[in-house]
Amino acid sequence: MRRSIIRIIKKMSLVASTSITQPYALRAHANTGRRSVATCASESEPSITVSLGALGLRLAQGALMVHNGLDKLADPEGFAEFVVSQHLDFLPDALTPEQWTIGAAGVEIVAPVLLAIGVLPRLSALSLLGTMSMAVVFHVHATGLEGFPLGVVEAHQYAFETASLYAAVYLYLFLAGPGRFSAMK
Repeated sequence: MRRSIIRIIKKMSLVASTSITQPYALRAHANTGRRSVATCASESEPSITVSLGALGLRLAQGALMVHNGLDKLADPEGFAEFVVSQHLDFLPDALTPEQWTIGAAGVEIVAPVLLAIGVLPRLSALSLLGTMSMAVVFHVHATGLEGFPLGVVEAHQYAFETASLYAAVYLYLFLAGPGRFSAMK
């Protein structure tokens, strides 16, 4: 009995190791000992469910992000003075705080639309990841970590929480791509 359990474990480890290193590998069936060629989905074409998930993320993030850019355009001087100048003063002097503000607003208005329809999706996601990374830096600089990860804060969420979630989604979309339902890959 003990030998048969060890033999099954060895076969299972063979299947697991070859499925990671060789997608189209000769694998042993754990229960019969026979060998067969196993296949997996093509890496270039994500599954329908993964593509639907990516589409849902792209549409939701696109719809929710645009107003952030519009808010910056409503008062670019105020944003430049109270956010960029005070909390993002490490940005290169090649641009003024107002120019950084207009640039961020442009990214937050144009890139979500492009990302939602799937035009230049990775570049759009990377651009939005950049603006959300700066938003995280701003919030952490302005309010600190607020007892993260176990602190209970008055506002019921950390100031940097929303920007962090946006950044995480944009990082995922940049790395994984837009899925099948996109105008461009």
